[in-house]
Amino acid sequence: MSLLERLDLPSDAHADTPLVVAKRWVQTTIRVTQAHAHKPGQLFGASRGLLSVGTQTGLWVVPAIHAVWIPPDHMHSVRSHGPFEGWGAYVAPHACASLPAQPCMLRVTGLLREAVARAAGWTHDELKPHEVRLAQVIVDEIATAPRAHFDLPMPRDARALRIARELAAHPDDERTLQAWAQWGAMSTRTLTRKFVEETGYGFGAWRQRARVMRAVERLAAGEPVTTVALDLGYGNVSAFIAMFKRTLGVTPGRFFEGDEGGAPALGDGL
Repeated sequence: MSLLERLDLPSDAHADTPLVVAKRWVQTTIRVTQAHAHKPGQLFGASRGLLSVGTQTGLWVVPAIHAVWIPPDHMHSVRSHGPFEGWGAYVAPHACASLPAQPCMLRVTGLLREAVARAAGWTHDELKPHEVRLAQVIVDEIATAPRAHFDLPMPRDARALRIARELAAHPDDERTLQAWAQWGAMSTRTLTRKFVEETGYGFGAWRQRARVMRAVERLAAGEPVTTVALDLGYGNVSAFIAMFKRTLGVTPGRFFEGDEGGAPALGDGL
């Protein structure tokens, strides 16, 4: 039985259940993983390329130097935007008590990245004492990694959620707040209140957030800035670039020019 298979066992079913199992992936085609859940917690990200991650509570666009934490038994789906190099650290359920209880995006520290890279090279069935210590370092780094804010929280109300999913799929839709409320069989006031209470964003701000995330996905796939801007409903490229820089702190052309081949750190503005 492999180390990863043993992580799926109940914590008391195997005395030598590993604390952490790390993996690396290199894929030249688009990767699509349908919604699923597993017993271990999982931290995963891309060292090259861009990932979109969906959970029951929100959506993330994950540039390099960031990663998404998925606690045990949480449903999630993953899609890459073009070829990518990725990595993941699976954490035994009994070791997840000190880790975030809800899915979230984390800023990956240099120590965490290097520790996972070292652990991904373990090929034997039993961890040696120094490997157990390194596995604990990985758990500690996940626990203390700073949060990053590049998510699209989803409302819980069924009617508002239906509207949010439609807008996330078609962020260029120009229908007004009133038109969306009518489409969702709810009042404008209720729709506005649900978005603020359940996502933390007003309806207009949430829609802009959805557009920025879609823009990042399309830019990562190599589409020209002009095409993306016009397709997302901006009257001119300058307005789109100004909005992008106001939200993320950099222009679209510089977004993927961060340290170590990744994107720059993302602030709380989005």
